Formats: sequence, structure tokens, C-alpha cells
Amino acid sequence: MQTPTTHKPQMTRRHFIKTASIASAMAASGTLWGGTAPVFAQDKTLHVLAWSHFIKEADALMRDQFIPAFKGATGVSVKYETINANDLNARITAAVESDTGPDILQTIWNQPHLYSAGLADHEALAAELGVDKQYAFQQEAARVDGVFRGIPYYGIGGAVAYRKDIFAQTGVTKVPETMEEYLDVGTKLKDEGWPVGQSLGHTFGDAPGFSYPLLWSFGGQEVDENGKVAINSAATLQACEFLQEFWNKACDTSGLSWDDSSNNRAFFAETIGATLNGASIYFVARYNPDKAPQGLADKIGHFLLPKGPAGQYSTILPFTHAIANYSKQKDAAKDFIRFLMKKETYENYILVQKGYGLGATPDWENHPFWQEDPAVEPYRLNAKNGRNFGWPGPYGRKAAEVQAKYIIVDLFARVAKGEAPKASIAQAETELKQVYEST
Repeated sequence: MQTPTTHKPQMTRRHFIKTASIASAMAASGTLWGGTAPVFAQDKTLHVLAWSHFIKEADALMRDQFIPAFKGATGVSVKYETINANDLNARITAAVESDTGPDILQTIWNQPHLYSAGLADHEALAAELGVDKQYAFQQEAARVDGVFRGIPYYGIGGAVAYRKDIFAQTGVTKVPETMEEYLDVGTKLKDEGWPVGQSLGHTFGDAPGFSYPLLWSFGGQEVDENGKVAINSAATLQACEFLQEFWNKACDTSGLSWDDSSNNRAFFAETIGATLNGASIYFVARYNPDKAPQGLADKIGHFLLPKGPAGQYSTILPFTHAIANYSKQKDAAKDFIRFLMKKETYENYILVQKGYGLGATPDWENHPFWQEDPAVEPYRLNAKNGRNFGWPGPYGRKAAEVQAKYIIVDLFARVAKGEAPKASIAQAETELKQVYEST
């Protein structure tokens, strides 16, 4: 799922002009929030810590358009610092523990739960911004013990990138809609030398992004709604038995050791026919064709991870803006978040990502943008199926610990290696109880 930072999904001229004109108009009229902008001291500066976006145009839009517009209306400067997403955890930890650092922290996954004691109460701001209209998984990542510790921003999901030409050559006439159909298609692909590429290693995105939805699609759960360990079930056994057959018949078995960039490299090396991923493979092929086989972009299609007997699911990476408790500029920080969530600003930020970033409300499922590029249109309903790790239990510290320890990923990895499903489930049950039943 790793996305190289060199691709350039260009903003269309129409979108650029729209963004520039909106930013200028808001700066001139002071309507960043739909009313008269507050007046701040001219020397005030906000420090925002965010991830270094895989879509470079998103960071450029923030720095070149949004931040100048915000300063023009308020006099407040913004230092927008970006770092690798994998480094956010360490930086946030240091800031919270030292009680000093950026005013706004852009968190990922359920980090607001991990650092809630160091984050401001965002309940009033969340109510003002209508956060209750967002997808449940976005809200759950930011709401801790009934209190919003940040404002959900957007999410990033995954779909299966596949070779349309290879599907046609192997007699596949439509994309699979069920797990059983995916097994049939994958078997045909592997028989022709084009296996499914899937990681079951200790990776940031690809392995958990496949393993959790697979478990849920068969009705399996690590815990129930009350947080009680529930992994040892007939549904989990069914999921494991399916995975064992799918792995042997359809997959590149070296995926047990893959990291988040392995499937990208395999796709460009033309050794796999399909892989669960963000839109990065397509973006590189479309906008940096020198880094991909000639004409590959036109051969790529996408479909959502198929549904199982219990439904269709996906994991969506939620991003949240959280104001630190130690910040001495909470009012200015709230105004900057208001500005980012303003309809025109928000729309342009999502559109510049061209389907990579997903809007936080169901309204985005029907945005006209999705009609512009059929290759990424399947991502349109990605967030509709979104769930957080630990679902249907609470997305708190314990779910994060299970995620960090790769307990669910390893459940399936052991089965893929040939371990009896019941034995692997029993081991997972023991590991889960050590997390959820510990004091």
C-alpha cells in the first residue's frame, strides 16, 4: 500500500482556478467561516504537525493556497510541518509528554485515544461543525469516553487493483463480487502465472487491511460489542479455512514476507494480476508513466474487496486534527480547523487527491468527481464499508494494541503456512485475552 512520493496526479485547470478564486475571495471578504472573521494579533503563528501526504499536490494546496488565505483574513501565520506518517507517533508522544510542541496535531488511526489526556476537549467545535454527520468510523477514532479529542478530517481506503487485460485473457468477464468468486478468479489467474499479490506480514497497511475485513466478512470478531473476546467461533473457522484455500490456489505465497511496497513492485514487475492497495499503483502508472510498464495505466481497473457470507467491509485510515492541551492559541487553532472544514476549502482538498482521500461524510459517495475517471470510481463506496480495528468492539487502546501486535494478521499467516485453523484460532484467543482481560 506504500505510495511513492514522486507521482503527480495533476489538478485540472478547472479545479485549480476554482481553488485559487475561492481562496482569494475568502481572504478578501473574511468569509472563511461563513461570517465575519475574528481579528488576531498580526504576529501570531500556529504550528501544525501533519503527515507528508503521498499526494504532493495536497500539501502544495495547503501551503500555497489555504494558509495564505487564512493569514490574509486573520493575520495568523501557519507553520505547516509535515513528516512521514510512521514518525507521527513518536513526535506526538514527545509533544504530549513534554507539554510543548505543535498547536495542532494531525493524528492517524485511533491516536486520539492514546493521547487523550494531552488533547483539548473538542465537543463544542464538533457540534458546530456537524461531525455527527460523518461516518461512524471517523467519529470513533476521535471520540474518547464520549468526548471528541479532535475533529475528524478524512480517510484513506483500499481496493483491489487488477489487470483488465489479464482478466480478459484468462476468461474472466466480470470482477468478483463475493469471496468465493474471488477464489475462482484468483485460481484462474495463478494457473496462468498471474497470482494475487497479498501481504500477510507485519506491515502498516496491506496485511491488516486485508485480514480484518476478511474476518468480518465471514462474521468473525476479535471481540463482541462489549469487548469480550469472541474470536473462537464457527465464523472465524470458516474465514481461516477460506484463507487457506485462497492462499494456496490463488496467491503468490511469498506474500508472507512482503512489506507495504512489495505488492507495488510486483505489480510494476508484471508478476501479479491483482492486489489490494490504495490508488497509488494507478496514480504512478497514470501520472509517472516512466516508472511503470508502457501503457499500464489503461490496463488497470479496481474493485472493492469482495463480500463474504456476513457482508462487505474495509478498513479506512482516519485522519484527525487535534488541538493540544498545552497550546496557548486554542482559539486560533479552532479557527484554522473551521477554515479547513469550510465547504469550499474542504471540497478542493479532497478533489486534489483524485480519489485517494475519501470525504468524511456519506455525501461524498455521490459527488460528481467520481464520474471523471472510471479507473478510481470503485473507491466511491469504499468508506461506506469502513470499520475500525477491533470492530464491533470499542476502538480504544486495547484494539490498538492488538493491531500493533498483529494478532489478527498472524492468525491468518499461520494458517497460510499450513497450521491447522483450529490451532491458530486457539493461539489467537490466548493472545487476545492477554490484551483484553489484563488490568
